[in-house]
Amino acid sequence: MPDVITHGLAAIAAMFAQTKTEGRSAFLPYFPIGYPDYEQSIAIIESMAQAGVDGFEIGIPFSDPLADGPVIQAATQRALEQGTTLRKCLAAVRELRARGVDQPMLLMGYVNPFMRYGVEAFVKDARAAGADGLIVPDLPPEESARFAQACRNQGLALVFMLAPTSSKERIALVAQQATGFIYVVSLTGITGARRDLPPDLQDFITRVRAESGATPLVLGFGISQPEHVAMVGKLVDGYIVGSALVRAGGEGVAAARALAEQLLPS
Repeated sequence: MPDVITHGLAAIAAMFAQTKTEGRSAFLPYFPIGYPDYEQSIAIIESMAQAGVDGFEIGIPFSDPLADGPVIQAATQRALEQGTTLRKCLAAVRELRARGVDQPMLLMGYVNPFMRYGVEAFVKDARAAGADGLIVPDLPPEESARFAQACRNQGLALVFMLAPTSSKERIALVAQQATGFIYVVSLTGITGARRDLPPDLQDFITRVRAESGATPLVLGFGISQPEHVAMVGKLVDGYIVGSALVRAGGEGVAAARALAEQLLPS
């Protein structure tokens, strides 16, 4: 990462500029706060930062995680049962910054807890804690004006998702409204490690590129092996690994870091 400290949209742009200069895609692991417990989740994220990942998707546990598969559902449910709250997730980001984690961190969560907290208040507090943006899977761009304005006010990214079923019109709308990057979902369905990625993935990425212009594309869902990384690195600007790392995290800090190291771009 660059030596100059940046924040929000500027930090995300700097990350992609750096990886582009190095001729590779950015690796943004997903990991939820509170799993296996609060302290271990912070230690796991810190350890992956030390291993050299480029950024993070920080999971906020929620009782109805509609985009997540069984591994992440079980992990976030355990986190909730141990008392992980939205405020604790913000405290975790502050703690990670205090420990020297300087990679971009995007908070991934669902609309309901943000609304209950207060959208403007949450985005302001997220910025103060050290977050760089939001990923909200159940927020359609047509209903995002309040979130978008709050993020603009704080200089944070607001990332939207596209799926293989997205129409040309939907792709164009997301490309127009997304900031930071576009989260490209590799398959139709929920998160989870897969043996093989979809055979038509390249065609899908080509369709998105035709509408998205210079906005970076980050691929998620199903990526779990170094072979996947080698393939998607030729197609997109970044990639997210979630379920495989969460499964490893259940075995401890060392296991999560070891897998993250295997999934770094070559």
